[in-house]
Amino acid sequence: MKATVKRPGVTLNSNEAEVWVWAPKAKETAITWLPSGRKLPLSKQQYGYWHATATGVKEGDLYKVILDDQDPLPDPASLYQPEGVHGPSAVVDLKSFKWTDDNWNNINLPDYLLYELHTGTFTSEGDFAGIESKLDYLISLGITAIEIMPVAQFPGNRNWGYDGVFPYAVQNSYGGPKALQQLVDACHQKGLAVVLDVVYNHVGPEGNYFNEYGPYFTEKYNTPWGNAVNFDDAGSDPVRHYFTENVLMWFRDFHIDALRMDAVHAIKDFNPNHILAQVKAEVDKLEAETGKRHYLIVECDLNDTRFINKLDKAGFGMDSQWIDEFHHALRVTAGGDKTGYYADFNGITDLAKSYNDAYVYDGQYSVHRDKQFGVKATGNSGEQFVVFSQNHDQVGNRMLGERSSELFSIEMQKLMAGAVITSPFLPMLFMGEEYSEPNRFMYFVSHTDPELAEAVRKGRKAEFAAFHAEGEAPDPMAEETFNNSKLQWDLIKQQPYQTMFSFYQKLIALRKSVPALHHTSREFVKAEADEQTNTLTLHRRHQSQEALIVMNFSGNIQSVALPGGANKWHEQFNSSGSAWQNEPTTIPALSGGDITKLQPESFIIYINE
Repeated sequence: MKATVKRPGVTLNSNEAEVWVWAPKAKETAITWLPSGRKLPLSKQQYGYWHATATGVKEGDLYKVILDDQDPLPDPASLYQPEGVHGPSAVVDLKSFKWTDDNWNNINLPDYLLYELHTGTFTSEGDFAGIESKLDYLISLGITAIEIMPVAQFPGNRNWGYDGVFPYAVQNSYGGPKALQQLVDACHQKGLAVVLDVVYNHVGPEGNYFNEYGPYFTEKYNTPWGNAVNFDDAGSDPVRHYFTENVLMWFRDFHIDALRMDAVHAIKDFNPNHILAQVKAEVDKLEAETGKRHYLIVECDLNDTRFINKLDKAGFGMDSQWIDEFHHALRVTAGGDKTGYYADFNGITDLAKSYNDAYVYDGQYSVHRDKQFGVKATGNSGEQFVVFSQNHDQVGNRMLGERSSELFSIEMQKLMAGAVITSPFLPMLFMGEEYSEPNRFMYFVSHTDPELAEAVRKGRKAEFAAFHAEGEAPDPMAEETFNNSKLQWDLIKQQPYQTMFSFYQKLIALRKSVPALHHTSREFVKAEADEQTNTLTLHRRHQSQEALIVMNFSGNIQSVALPGGANKWHEQFNSSGSAWQNEPTTIPALSGGDITKLQPESFIIYINE
């Protein structure tokens, strides 16, 4: 199939368009050009495909697909939906953009320092141009890669992006495909890598016309969003081709550096060649052709190293994965609640285990899951795990969308940042955390189907029915919910936000400049926890340089012994130092002999050359 069937949809080559549509049950298929109504009949091919070439087609031409003389439908492989999810598809010439990044080479994965952002709420403009206007700010912070939440076309103008229904089409309200290409080009000019969040485990409800075309879904498996995408049932080959080509499009035509694949544990595939392994093999071929590197990062809660082991080691070949367990252990250690999945975590001992072993659960019994869970990640290096103290899920899936800035003290926020940024893994920040943004990040949608909109409202209320004492869940359909989730950029010039930003700047600069903190080898990582004092020591080493990070998660001054004696260590950074205090304060002597006296909710970084 790969030898004959090219990217699905309409591909513009000079003045000729090539059309591929997969509709295996249709007896006739045609394209209707709008507004003229002129029809282009497609000829039937193998495996349920339909094909045609057309002359006189230009960028911006609108069209729909007609199956067996039924009502015209948008193209499921549309590159642009200028009038939304129910409107016509538009022809786009992805090759016409004038790239200026020929000299760009993706940075090494261990050098990734990620910053997750949502296009609509990152700036007041709420589009790709708005992101571009803040690139110098991100560079000054020390970020090396931005991670953009999903941009596949969704209904309306307000959505997290996980309700997308056109995986190939770039959201119209964000600026469309050319604006995304412009943003990526600008990022590369400034030395920033771009990670794009994509969703291959489900398709949103409104504007989802996939079932009209063919068996894109299967009843063999259920997911939290309904029937699973058909990756291994009858007729699955074209579905696998559809999503594999989508990956290649982002890398080849948009110059995206890495993809973050949403919840791959909800991808059901029992083929001998898993869809992720197939994707990896195709990306390897693309890299061989172009000489450009691309990374595949997954969200996965299975604690299964097959996902991140190499293809020749019977793995799926993913380069890295989000590791929620680090986040959960850190939040509980910091004093967060232990409801839901947090009930599985016992605080500082589990945080130490995550530093040492990546997975907290690597074979033992999980109360929350009621089974033994996970495998050991002994042979996997640090850059194969992405860690964070907050992200869109962990903030926005709270009933009220509170950030750490509302849930924890300023000092604890600093300590949590230190725990993430000094880890042997890839650190990721969530937009605004670097200056302690107080605005909440809430769940929001803008469905145009009134029944669906009301169902979402009721579902959100029902989900948090037991939490009414904390207030009402915000209305996800209200524009106010979306607007109140935007970052407040004017705060950075004020205190305590300005000091927090400087704190993050310095901490990130240390991560980059100190080899023992920067390198992601897990060979010389040792974390030890003291449950009684709620303190943790993290020992890291690269070649002849050692780093020691001592952390105090308690509300009291704690004494921590320095291994090898005080003379061995030189203080590099102190989160309770006067530089990071917004008000004058008297800091008592922190060291005495071989003992460090740690201020409450603080950490110190020591270096030994």
